[in-house]
Amino acid sequence: MKLSELFVGQSASLKKRFTSEELVQFSEISLDKNPIHLDEEYASKSPFGKRIVYGYLTASLFSGLIGSKLPGNGSIYLGQSLNFKKPVYLGEEVTATVTITKIRDDKPIITLETICVNNKGEVLIDGNAVVKLIE
Repeated sequence: MKLSELFVGQSASLKKRFTSEELVQFSEISLDKNPIHLDEEYASKSPFGKRIVYGYLTASLFSGLIGSKLPGNGSIYLGQSLNFKKPVYLGEEVTATVTITKIRDDKPIITLETICVNNKGEVLIDGNAVVKLIE
């Protein structure tokens, strides 16, 4: 998307349910073998009572939105803040949304609010991303 097509308040969303296989794949990529994500028996004895999705795996949905939807191709991450508010449970549907909050006048740099909620509308992750648009 071209800078001239972007505006404050513009947003894009996607929905996703993470599978056990995806958690295993992420554990291999990240080298994070924490059993809270991988072992049902271990997780059942945790404060969560069951397996939870890696926070950064869930947050990676923001990267997918930014790189392919808003602003889209040519977006380069400059920074991302994240606040992990509630756990994401294995198989739970989540909705990730990015919303443009600022477009710089002097450079093609865009700030976006990033938020992920569950189907009850509870905020699971929030934060902000700063990206540069390469046109």
